[in-house]
Amino acid sequence: MKRIIFVSLAVFFYTNGFAQLGGTQVYDFLSSPGSARTSALGGTLIMVSDTDIAQVQQNPALSNATMDNKISLNNIFHFAGINQGMLSYGFSIDSLKYHFHSALQYVSYGEFTQADPIGNRIGTFKANEMALILGASKKMNERVHLGINTKFLFANYASANGFGLGLDLGLTYNTPGKNWSIGAVAQNIGYSFNNFTSPRRNLPFDLKLGYSYRLKHLPFRYTITGHHLYQWNIRYLDPNVTETDFTGQIIEENKYKALADNLFRHLVFSGEFLFGRRGLFNIRFAYNHLRRQELKVSTFRSLGGFSFGFGMHIKRFQLDYGLGFYHLEGATNHLGITMTLGDNWKN
Repeated sequence: MKRIIFVSLAVFFYTNGFAQLGGTQVYDFLSSPGSARTSALGGTLIMVSDTDIAQVQQNPALSNATMDNKISLNNIFHFAGINQGMLSYGFSIDSLKYHFHSALQYVSYGEFTQADPIGNRIGTFKANEMALILGASKKMNERVHLGINTKFLFANYASANGFGLGLDLGLTYNTPGKNWSIGAVAQNIGYSFNNFTSPRRNLPFDLKLGYSYRLKHLPFRYTITGHHLYQWNIRYLDPNVTETDFTGQIIEENKYKALADNLFRHLVFSGEFLFGRRGLFNIRFAYNHLRRQELKVSTFRSLGGFSFGFGMHIKRFQLDYGLGFYHLEGATNHLGITMTLGDNWKN
């Protein structure tokens, strides 16, 4: 597995350089949170290893034996008939000392009106994207876990079809008996091969590093996750929008304010209250500065960038809900249910 990770990263950085520009990516749905818990925690959770099988979509190194025989179904309820979700399952093969997992991540953009070049309606068509994820993790020692996801990607937009291949390479580090953990993941290494306008395009690559700490005397865990770490400047400034004073003179942006804004766009802050024995009831919240800045409306204040949710464990069932505020127009509702199959649900 170490050799696979080294070779994959070397190939990626050789073929992709140091940055990707906006508008050059396909299969952007891969960047969406796969579970309701992830939605409630700002869209990313890469370092907390527990029984939640849906988290393998974020970091394959989180896959572990406590996820055996767990099946999880998550769905996001978008506007205008858009449907998005993920189905995941975990299992182990003791003789190989690996834990395996699989997931099906999908998005349906609904039905569209089809027209000829002069505008005559000739029917309807649908647009869909799907990723089949097969992955595994291995415990290297008491502190380090490594994991890998292989992604087979499919897309259909009317008469246009696409196929892609991708990899996630993940690592987690934690010390037994301590309350903190670290996670790192390179997500969506790969390409799409299709008959769209461009024959081959990059997947939405991301490089993340995260830290989590659970307080000793309070049932609370906070996480800080850095994303897009392969590229420092991720600010977009609209050249058509300028700020002026009462005389009409353009106000120059404060360089320290710009530096702080760019720094915080790389960070997601989240927290979970873990109530009850083994955290049977959780309350979650998060703030994503990049999401807030890119989707804000300057003339109105909103909850854009904030997210909230909860989780509830009842015997062999886990129910999760996430509410993510993206824009002034409204929020997305994300619902997830996990069930333990077989006789090991008490674990």
